[in-house]
Parts: sequence; C-alpha cells; structure tokens
Amino acid sequence: MVGLSACGSSSGSKGSESGGSGSGSKTVTLVAHDSWAVSKNVLAAFEKQSGYKVRVLEDGDAGQAVNKAILTKDNPQGDVFFGVDNTLLSRALDNGLFQSYEPKGSDLVLPEYRVDQDQHRVTPIDTGDICVNYDKAYFTEHKLAPPSSFDDLVKPAYKNLLVTENASTSSPGLGFLLGTAARYGDDGWADYWEKLKANGVKVVDGWEQAYNEEFSGSAGGRKAKADRPLVVSYASSPPAEVIYADPKPTTAPTGVATGTCFRQVEYAGLLSNAGNAEGGKALLDFLLTKTFQDDMPLNMFVYPVRKGAQVPPEFTKYGPQAKDPETMAPEKIADNRDDWVKSWTSLVLK
Repeated sequence: MVGLSACGSSSGSKGSESGGSGSGSKTVTLVAHDSWAVSKNVLAAFEKQSGYKVRVLEDGDAGQAVNKAILTKDNPQGDVFFGVDNTLLSRALDNGLFQSYEPKGSDLVLPEYRVDQDQHRVTPIDTGDICVNYDKAYFTEHKLAPPSSFDDLVKPAYKNLLVTENASTSSPGLGFLLGTAARYGDDGWADYWEKLKANGVKVVDGWEQAYNEEFSGSAGGRKAKADRPLVVSYASSPPAEVIYADPKPTTAPTGVATGTCFRQVEYAGLLSNAGNAEGGKALLDFLLTKTFQDDMPLNMFVYPVRKGAQVPPEFTKYGPQAKDPETMAPEKIADNRDDWVKSWTSLVLK
C-alpha cells in the first residue's frame, strides 16, 4: 500500500526467516506489505516496554503478501499480518488466515471502520483513499485541465496518459477496479474498462512500479523520465511529495482527481498457528495505541482509525480525505471480487 512509505523511517529487524519458535520466544515477527514503516524511537519504546524484539518481514505488494500468507497459513512466516484491506478481507477470513483476538483499545476504533465484531479476527489499523493522481506540470505545460472523474479518464484528451496496477496482484489496482464497479454497477463496469483500454491505459504489476517508475509527477518518475502523467495511487501521495522533497516546494507537484476515489481500510490480525501468539497479541495492542496511531500518518501516509489520533497538518493542506469516495459493502466485495478480477483480466490483459 500505501502512500510513499518507502521514504519513511521503518525499523525492526527485517529478514526472510520466521520470528519466534514458540510461545516463549522474545522475538515477534510482523508480516507486512512493502509499505510498512514506523519511527525507530516509537518501535524501540514498544520493544523496551514489552520485552519483545520485533522482526519485520516485508512480502511485496499487499495482494501478493495476502496470497502468500494464505498459502503458508499452516506454517506461517510470522505471528501478525498487517496490510490486508477491505478489498481482500473476505479472502483472508474465508481461508482461515487469522485467529480470534480483540486487542486493547479496540473500543476506541471509529465505528465506521469496525468489522468482524463477533469473532475479532482482524483489527482496523488505518484508512486511505485510492485515487488517480495527476502531474500538475504536465497539464499546465499542455494547457489541459486535469481529469476530475472516472468519466473524464475515457475522453480522447487523456489517451495514453494513465497507468494503473494489476487488479489481480495489487491492492490499489483492485481498489480502482472496485471503484469503477461501485460507480458504474454490475452491468456497466466492464463497458467502462473497454473504453479505458481503448483509451490507452497501461497496466503494471504493482504500486511501486506504477508510481515511482511510470508516473511523471513523482520524484522517482522524474528521475526515470516517466511519461505517464496519471497514476492510480492515494489521496495522501501529494503530501509525501512535499514532505520528502529537497528543497521543499510551496505547493504539491501532484494533485488528486477527487471523483476517482475508493475508500480503503487496512487491518492486522494474529495469524493462525502463530509461533509466538503472546508476542503477537502485544504487537496488535501496540498498533492501536495513540502513540503508534499518531506516528503512522507521516510514515505510511494513511489516516489513523483511533478516536483522538492526530492528523498531520500537511495532510489537511495537501492530501485531505475524499469527501464522497466510492465505497462497497464487504459482502458485495466477497460475492463478486473473484469473478470481477477474472473478467477484468480477460478483458484488459488479453
């Protein structure tokens, strides 16, 4: 996921080996997508207070990480999984990826983000909006208004400008697909993608490639001489472009097409057959503390879900949450996701 957290300040040991070898281990392993990040001093304080050393195993894009976690659930790579979102949640739950645990502080999670209240297999950790971002300089140079809606993206003026992620391997790619399904309905989303394909949309495997290699508006894209001024990313990506720039610009070099947003929620859970369940529970408690929730936005460029957690002023100025994002009930996602992805793959990639 999420934002430009490759620029963040992550900590904890990282490696491919599993964490604790049993419930008595003092190492707890967090399996996460590549956008996991936390300030070193915040994680160090948790390790000192809890007595657990945190090992972080980053396992690719969220979609890839979830699929791998399901395949290894009987002999999991770690104790806690972070980064399954509402687009993939039912797949994880249906495959028995998590065991029940209700972390301390769960009662402080904002009600609109709570799920699975009967079994408490997952805990909401953060939220954000998947949206098309645009390169302001490109549109100024070409005297072209940037797109503001899904409808705009299929207009001839924006031909060959958009890059998105593969909906079968990437959570932002899947979120964008679900956004179009929410916008155009069961009968209309495929027709929309036919138009988008005819208008030259480019599909790559994951967010890292789309944003940092193909998108002309990002710092990485500018270095790579990228030629796509539209990308599926996050509403919180523009503040990251300001915060990590040197020198810092007075305005964000990228903007958000606010009529293309889909609301994403990310969860964490205690893995079934976790070797160090007690350490995993302590880590899940930590992810809901105000300390972590306050620290999270400027590391992973997502919004907190805990009541009273602080939202940085840079978010309000450069990357506010969408006022009216597309959403979809978890049940509808569960009933249709796999069929939609299969149809999308056949339609767009072949």
